[in-house]
Amino acid sequence: MTETPGPGRSWLLRLVIAFAFAQGAVSMARPAVSYRALALGADERAIGVITGVYALLPLFAAVPLGRRTDHGRCAPLLPLGVALIAGGCALSGRAGSLTAMAAWSGVMGLGHLCFVIGAQSIVARQSSPAEQDRNFGHFTIGASLGQLIGPIAAGCLISERDGAMGRTSALALVVSAAVALVSLGSLWRIEHRTAPTRRDAAPAAKVPVSGILRARGVPAGIFISLAVLSATDVLTAYLPVVGEHRGIAPATVGLLLSLRAAATIACRLVMTPLLRVLGRAALLASTCLLAGLLCAGIALPVPVPALAVMLAVLGFCLGAGQPLSMTTVVQAAPAAARSTALALRLTGNRLGQVATPAAAGLVAGVAGTAAPFVMLGALLIAAAGLGSRGRDGGPPHRDHAPEQDPAVPGSGPVRAGRNRNPI
Repeated sequence: MTETPGPGRSWLLRLVIAFAFAQGAVSMARPAVSYRALALGADERAIGVITGVYALLPLFAAVPLGRRTDHGRCAPLLPLGVALIAGGCALSGRAGSLTAMAAWSGVMGLGHLCFVIGAQSIVARQSSPAEQDRNFGHFTIGASLGQLIGPIAAGCLISERDGAMGRTSALALVVSAAVALVSLGSLWRIEHRTAPTRRDAAPAAKVPVSGILRARGVPAGIFISLAVLSATDVLTAYLPVVGEHRGIAPATVGLLLSLRAAATIACRLVMTPLLRVLGRAALLASTCLLAGLLCAGIALPVPVPALAVMLAVLGFCLGAGQPLSMTTVVQAAPAAARSTALALRLTGNRLGQVATPAAAGLVAGVAGTAAPFVMLGALLIAAAGLGSRGRDGGPPHRDHAPEQDPAVPGSGPVRAGRNRNPI
C-alpha cells in the first residue's frame, strides 16, 4: 500500500503557520487572563487555580482523543481546536466573575489540546524516523513564534493606568480570539490522503495504556515534557504577578516573555547541529539542568536587564525539551499507538499544568511570588537526571524499524534505506 503523494513539505510549513497563530492567541490570552483576574480581585492563589483549570478538561480528554486519532484522521481536530480556543478567549474577555473566567479558561485549554494532538499526530505520520527530530523541531517553532508575538501584543493592549486594566485585558482577550481564527486559512489539505483500500482493513487491537507506559523511554519523555511545559506555563502566568510586585510594567513583562520565546526559536533552529555534537541524552540533560538553575534564579530580586539575560538563556534551554520528548515518545511507543502515546505525553503535560500552578499558587501565598520558580527549578533538575539516563539510539524493545501499520490510517509508508540519524 502506498500513500498518495503529498505536496512536498508544504504541509509542514502551513502547519507551522497555523500553529503560530493558534499558539499566539493562547500566549496572548494567558497573561491577559491573569491581568483580568487581578482586576477582578484575584490573589496569587486564585491565579493558580484559574491557571490550573486551563488544563483540567484536557487532562480527561487527551487519551480518548488520541485513541480516536490512532484509528482515524487527524485533520478534523485542528479546526475544532481553533473554534474552542477562539470561543474560550472571547468569552473569558466577557466574563464578570473569577468562576466564569476559570470555566472559559478550561474551554481554551481543551481547544489547545485538540489542535496539538491533531498537529503532532500529522507530523508523526508524515515524517520518516530520520526526519522526526527535525520536523518536530520545526513544528514547535510555530509554538515559539506564537509565544514570541502573543505576550508583546498583550503587553501593548493592556494598561493599568487609571484603573483600565479590566477593560484593556478584556480587549486583549477578544483580539486573541480573532488571532486564533486566522489560523484556519492554513489548514486546507494539511493531511495527506491515504489509499482507500485501508478502509477495508481489519482494525488493529488497542494497545493498553499500561503497555504504552511500560515501553522504555515513554515515561522519561512524558516527565521531561511535563517539567519543561510546566516551567513555560508557570513562567507565562506568574511573571506578570512578579512584575506587579517588583514594579515592572505589563509592556516590559510582555517583552521579557517574548525574549524567552525568541531564544526558544533560536534553539530549535540550531537543534540539528547540536544533536550531532551532543546527542539527544546529553542535550536533554544539559539544557534541563541549566534551565532548572536559571528558573530558581528568577526568585532573586535581580534588575530587569539581568532578568532579561536570564530569560534569554532559559528560553534557549527550554527549546530542546519539547521536540526531543515528542520524538522520544513516538519512537519508543508501539506503532499502532503513537497518537495515544503522544496523547499520554500531553496528559502528563496537562497534569503538570493542573498540579504545578496550583502548587505554585500555594507556595506563592505562603513564601512569596518568586518562590514558585524555585519549585520549577527542582522539577527541571529532576528531568535532567532522567534525560541523562536516556539513549541516543532507537528504543531497545524493538528489533525492527518502524513500519506502516495497514490497520492505522495515515500511519505512513515504510521508508527505504537506513535511518541516518537514529536518535
